[in-house]
Amino acid sequence: MTLRRTEREFMRYYISDLHFFHKGMNERMDCRGFSSIEEMNEVMVDRWNAKVRNGDEVVILGDLSFGKAEETNQLVKRLNGKLYLIYGNHDRFVNAKGFDAFRFKWIKPYAELSDGKRKVVLSHYPIFCYNGQYRVDAEGNPLTYMLYGHVHNSYDELLIDRFIEITRQSRREIHGLEGLHNIPCNMINCFCMFSDYTPLSLDEWIEVDAKRRERLKTENYELPDAGYNMLYDAED
Repeated sequence: MTLRRTEREFMRYYISDLHFFHKGMNERMDCRGFSSIEEMNEVMVDRWNAKVRNGDEVVILGDLSFGKAEETNQLVKRLNGKLYLIYGNHDRFVNAKGFDAFRFKWIKPYAELSDGKRKVVLSHYPIFCYNGQYRVDAEGNPLTYMLYGHVHNSYDELLIDRFIEITRQSRREIHGLEGLHNIPCNMINCFCMFSDYTPLSLDEWIEVDAKRRERLKTENYELPDAGYNMLYDAED
């Protein structure tokens, strides 16, 4: 599937797990450091609108808002761009009475799109063996990326980081290429805190992800205790 776009006229951006109105994300799980949920909401709106123009597309990879239907209706009116939502487990407003989906071009649990001659597989939840994973060009450059959210910067994300590193170090035959090659594994967590609450293009996310993984290598990180930063379904 291809969204209508004219590359010179507008951009497409991606972001996940903003959790507008979600007090628990600021105070506990993510420890975002804002003085209040109101400040968090305003900063995220400002960073969004500083980057996104009205003609741009923004694909939200789930957990946009923990607010009620009317709160979320008013929120999305303030966000620039054409909105597309891959809904997450906290996007309860989607099925709530009073929710108006007029600001969204579509709302889906999963999608595959074309972005600059590359496929992007979109899901709130990470997919370890995603469609098109082994697709590369003649030089071995990846032609498919799996963009996800859900795990924030948690223990689960550290496990995923380890899986990606092990997969990339593994070698096997790849269709269309001679000999053995490292297995492609281009999963990118588009967690909003990794981009300072700013929607980013695919190329920008690729750069952010590469720098983050390089830091993980140089820091020689160890997996923390399993109680570290665990995900939960808090109501507050």
